[in-house]
Amino acid sequence: MSHKIEGLPPPAALRGAAALGGQVARAGDARQAPVEAAAAGDSLRLTGEAAGLRAMQREASAQPAIDPTRVQAAREALAAGTYRVDAEAIAAAMLDLDARLGGR
Repeated sequence: MSHKIEGLPPPAALRGAAALGGQVARAGDARQAPVEAAAAGDSLRLTGEAAGLRAMQREASAQPAIDPTRVQAAREALAAGTYRVDAEAIAAAMLDLDARLGGR
């Protein structure tokens, strides 16, 4: 992901300062009045990448964090000495995750 910063802030930021009479309080300054909520016209737009990550988060949170059946199977295989690591399956899963996160 890359960001390009040039010159003046976007017009929306300039309008926000103008709506406050051109004066914007600096962080840490004493305030005479409480800070007011943002104007109703303000909005937030997520990029496609952010929306995809949000969807993946929802999908992951719907799944149980731990699968007790798989944990028990791994314990039994370790105890019996039959547990085998499938390096190709691990590598494939890592590459799949990288592709889903937008890697090249």
